[in-house]
Amino acid sequence: MAYDKFTVLTSTAVPLPIENVDTDQIIPARFLKATERKGFGDNLFRDWRYNSDDTPKQDFVLNNSIYSGKILVGGKNFGSGSSREHAAWAIYDYGFRCVISSFFADIFKGNSLNIGLLPVTVSEAFLDKIFRAIEADPNTQIEVNLPEQTVTILATGDQESFDINGYKKHNMMNGFDDIDYLQSMKQDITAFADKSLY
Repeated sequence: MAYDKFTVLTSTAVPLPIENVDTDQIIPARFLKATERKGFGDNLFRDWRYNSDDTPKQDFVLNNSIYSGKILVGGKNFGSGSSREHAAWAIYDYGFRCVISSFFADIFKGNSLNIGLLPVTVSEAFLDKIFRAIEADPNTQIEVNLPEQTVTILATGDQESFDINGYKKHNMMNGFDDIDYLQSMKQDITAFADKSLY
């Protein structure tokens, strides 16, 4: 399933300065019945966002109208716990296109890259700078430049580079999942197969 191409994202960000956010907190297990990627955003951080009577918890960041944007900034060890793909689906379906943290669980990171959600790993010091910038001004713009592999706090000019697998970078920039990537090479594969027959 193709997704939006990712090149340069400039956006405000939603701060979630909590460490060890696990996949059950991101999307509770009782909401995993669906097999399509749609609708999971409604239950993103469900137990943190809502009371038992479904009223919004006013102190949770997603219920605070001063924060918005396509970037979620999380604390260290984001996406730990079970390997459910639905956690990445929920974040993407809610509207985020990038998650920034100082450390991601490997499986969550892989699941995110497979669906067009960019996980960006920065140093703890730079993560703290981002949190402080957003605290000072919720309208702070963050630029995530995938071709250059940089994250910049535009108000201050502070910038840091990040790493990404070359294959996943290519797919993100083209909006490809693994199947799309193979289909993009269909002519080359056919030509090679035809050549091999002779």
